[in-house]
Amino acid sequence: MPGERTFESSRAPVTGASPGCESPGEGTRRVLAIEFVRRMRGASQPFLMRCDDDFFYVVKFQNNPQHVRVLANEMLAGRLAQRVGLPVPGCAIVEVGPELTPANGPLRFEFGTRTVPCEPGLHFGSRLAGLPSRSLIVDFLPDRLLRRVANLAPIFLGAFVLDKWTCNCDGRQVIFQRDADSEGSSYSAFLIDHGFCFNDGEWNFPDSPIRSLYPRRLVYESVRGLRSFEPYLSRIENLPPGELEACVREIPSAWCNGGRDQLLRLVERLYERRRRLRQLIIDAKNSSLRPFPNWT
Repeated sequence: MPGERTFESSRAPVTGASPGCESPGEGTRRVLAIEFVRRMRGASQPFLMRCDDDFFYVVKFQNNPQHVRVLANEMLAGRLAQRVGLPVPGCAIVEVGPELTPANGPLRFEFGTRTVPCEPGLHFGSRLAGLPSRSLIVDFLPDRLLRRVANLAPIFLGAFVLDKWTCNCDGRQVIFQRDADSEGSSYSAFLIDHGFCFNDGEWNFPDSPIRSLYPRRLVYESVRGLRSFEPYLSRIENLPPGELEACVREIPSAWCNGGRDQLLRLVERLYERRRRLRQLIIDAKNSSLRPFPNWT
């Protein structure tokens, strides 16, 4: 892409690697896509690709059907989730070369009867939780299995605080993963799909009391008051400005659609919003949906 430097991949050992995030202090992984695997579900029409670090990534392209800024949103919200201790897949800047995006190739977006090729360049990648051949990954569990997810309440309550802070205008998306060979073992949860945080490409905060709620209310049964949302609430309220600035430092300018000045302004508004979080949660509690049945 114009203005972006082609880079060499920084390979990393796979043995013992976790499907979750990198440490918050690590730089953004940069990898080269080497194989198209399959299409994935979602309005941005992402693709599963194998990269030269031997991991698989769900890749969102700059010219996706939604907005180029969803790539910046994914990286920023994912980094924020890392910093407050929530489980999100590791992310990467994925270089896709022109050899993988010929005009008649499989990397194409569908617009009704019309198709548009994906553009080569630097794109956002969310690392797949495990290997496709060895992991069972689902986005829905029946109640009896959902209750067995490790750290169920803290993950979903932390996700709710994060989504209120970032004004996630989409439903909360979660995947559940376990080893395919470990039948009967419990699932681990990962928060995914943050493209509609900050209101998609608008980069504003149209708050609503009923927004950001997960449809399965059992995940909120443990809520008794604002203290139930700790430690995530306090962690966000106490984040220093430098921590927020670090989350956007490596986001490519091409993902911003208007320059980095608007991205930095978004970070400033996020910093200002920390003090509104408690009231936003109370507004949700008092909404017509009554999502927290045990908070009296």
